[in-house]
Amino acid sequence: MTLDADLEAWLALALARGLSVENFRRLLLAFRTPASILSASRSALERVIPGPAAAAVRTGAPQTELARVASWLDDPANCVLTLADADYPQSLLQIPDPPPLLYAKGRRELLNRACFAIVGSRNATRAGVQQAEAFAGALSDANLVIVSGLALGIDAAAHRGGLAGASSTIAIVGTGLDVVYPARNRDLAHEIASRGCIVSEFPLGTPPMPDNFPRRNRLISGMARGCLVVEAALSSGSLITARMANEQGKEVFAMPGSIHSPLAKGCHRLIKQGAKLAESAEDILEELRLPVVRPDESVAEKVAAPAHPVLGHLGFDPCDFDTLAARADMSAETLAALLTEWELEGLIESLPGGRYQRVR
Repeated sequence: MTLDADLEAWLALALARGLSVENFRRLLLAFRTPASILSASRSALERVIPGPAAAAVRTGAPQTELARVASWLDDPANCVLTLADADYPQSLLQIPDPPPLLYAKGRRELLNRACFAIVGSRNATRAGVQQAEAFAGALSDANLVIVSGLALGIDAAAHRGGLAGASSTIAIVGTGLDVVYPARNRDLAHEIASRGCIVSEFPLGTPPMPDNFPRRNRLISGMARGCLVVEAALSSGSLITARMANEQGKEVFAMPGSIHSPLAKGCHRLIKQGAKLAESAEDILEELRLPVVRPDESVAEKVAAPAHPVLGHLGFDPCDFDTLAARADMSAETLAALLTEWELEGLIESLPGGRYQRVR
């Protein structure tokens, strides 16, 4: 594909080595258009940005990188959106530091629909994964596009739920769009590119560098009307997304968990700090003043089979084997066989330290 002159000017600045995004934005405020920036004298540029950055503008982008983008744009599913484009996400124009341009792959029309973010632990429990997927599916059916970061665990579950619902999903990543990270989510990334949309502010070829992920988190929260955190340790990067959502004036929700679970500590801290406690998708929809989608009556009327009494003794909090055996008054051999059977059926989950937890 041959780049048109306007897009080439945007890319020449975005890909110029030594010109930061912040300095790019300063130049846009001063000169209004990339073409005007590129035609300005170095002395004029230095009145707005430091000398080394002005020199980077005068040098421009390497032709090899411009050619790489042009080749990538040969795929009709791919596009580059600039601040001047009507399809640029209008929600990102409300944050303090919107990217001058975005790379997108998939259904770009999703970028200006009502969105909701779901994030959480990469090392999620099975119960957390199921809850994230269920919430995402329900919110997607309620006309909210689900936004997350394509990480393992809760992010991946949120994307699957969004795809299963009516409104699909957007993945905002911390790499170039020609790099899939983590590799274990490759199939999911391809499905999102086909049925949803993948977005990045980082140039093609950008590897998964640690500093990129906190930066992309502001876009996850910036795109969304609200943010739900599902399972997060106190050190979780998901809390960065929640903080950014709060700073951007967005509603923050957190899913409570067991007081014994390290993955509930971050959510409980958020609730203490004022996040809304979310026990159901309806809680979120009501807080956002959106119509609540009720389950199909034929599904709601189905009566579940009675649970085994031992499952009642186990409950939804982590419990060690000996305590459960004492509660159930059952031999170790019989209980071990039951736990193995239920784990294979997905009714329970084994946790570190020889503990077990019932899955909702």
